[in-house]
Amino acid sequence: MSIEYIKNLDQTIAIIIRASYSAEGIRFLTAEQFSQQLAYMKRPVGHKITPHVHNPVRRDVVYTQEVLFIRSGKLRVDFYTESRFYLESTTLSAGDVLMLVAGGHGFEMLEDTEIIEVKQGPYCGEGDKLQFEPASGPAASGGEG
Repeated sequence: MSIEYIKNLDQTIAIIIRASYSAEGIRFLTAEQFSQQLAYMKRPVGHKITPHVHNPVRRDVVYTQEVLFIRSGKLRVDFYTESRFYLESTTLSAGDVLMLVAGGHGFEMLEDTEIIEVKQGPYCGEGDKLQFEPASGPAASGGEG
């Protein structure tokens, strides 16, 4: 599957766009209420998007949502619930895109890996996240956060 939704019950934890995904037009992959929006676009040569500016709109961001672009290499991502219980893991490779929406996550690089990360700001330093030791799952044996 080229687009994967990692879920815990009805809650979206993450969205993965595999490097192999391709579709014509535009497809928004996130719910309208998400504080970060993710879409895929494929447009033919000559297609134009009308020049525009975005209006100032006040938004309240409560939880950080991150988008990771895997430029090179390979990594394992482990997904956790909000309560820090292990859900599942998957491997990401060059060209994959991952949006982390909710819950917890951890990573292990399986090869030398380059990642571009995009998330809301401003960054709040150490107050921005809570690191935890997983009770179960691949990362339960240790590692840095």
